[in-house]
Amino acid sequence: MSGGMKRALLTLAACFLGLASPLFAQTEVARAELLPGWRQADGSHVAGLLIDLKPGWKTYWRAPGEAGIPPRFDWSGSRNIQALQPVWPTPEVMDQNGMTSIGYPGDVVIPLRVNPANRSGDLRLSAQMELGVCKDICVPASIRFSGTLPERGARDPRLVAALVDQPLAAAQAGVDRVTCKVQPMQGGLHLEARITMPPAGGREFVVVESANPGLWVAEAQTRRQGGILTAETDLVHVNGTGFALDRSGLRFTVLGRNHAVDIRGCSAG
Repeated sequence: MSGGMKRALLTLAACFLGLASPLFAQTEVARAELLPGWRQADGSHVAGLLIDLKPGWKTYWRAPGEAGIPPRFDWSGSRNIQALQPVWPTPEVMDQNGMTSIGYPGDVVIPLRVNPANRSGDLRLSAQMELGVCKDICVPASIRFSGTLPERGARDPRLVAALVDQPLAAAQAGVDRVTCKVQPMQGGLHLEARITMPPAGGREFVVVESANPGLWVAEAQTRRQGGILTAETDLVHVNGTGFALDRSGLRFTVLGRNHAVDIRGCSAG
């Protein structure tokens, strides 16, 4: 386990008190508001969570980097929910005291795709969110919020904008081929991913994630040579045990100046 991961776990352990409220909640530096959204023709619902930060503060993406704190949701108090998926807007690469973090330097709207268990019943969201917020220092914040989603509702321009602000799919970005070379190392595996794709603009940064929640993935070292973008990283099981790597469960997010790209899986290299 790296020093970055240990720091993140220790920071999460120092809990920060949040205040509950029907549709919004707040801490000293962050306010969360549930955006009710609208029901879609297929019966699913699009809602959203507005995280309103005090000036100068920032928060983190789903994969926050070694300097960040990963956001976590507990939806156990919700009713009539079969499935719920946050749809994270494109984040930014941020420098934090000489370390890299991935997130949002200011307010952000996170869309929520909700599938009801019963299409004719009310949808009730009740959640606790753990998130990290940073300015000169970083602190974990715990925010509770709840609300009933309307049977119809109306399109919210803030939600629509967040749904548009998504990474391009691999095909849209002209990704031609993705291969992964895996080598054993002490305590885990070393991964070299080679992505054949046009430049995303500026200095590109690749975030590597695994579908296996038990794996910790180090910050990738990214370099480009011609039409090939290479990302190298290490993967370690959080319990220190051996593991088999499912290449189809790997996810690569390329963050560039012009756009971001979401790539799923890779073939053997």
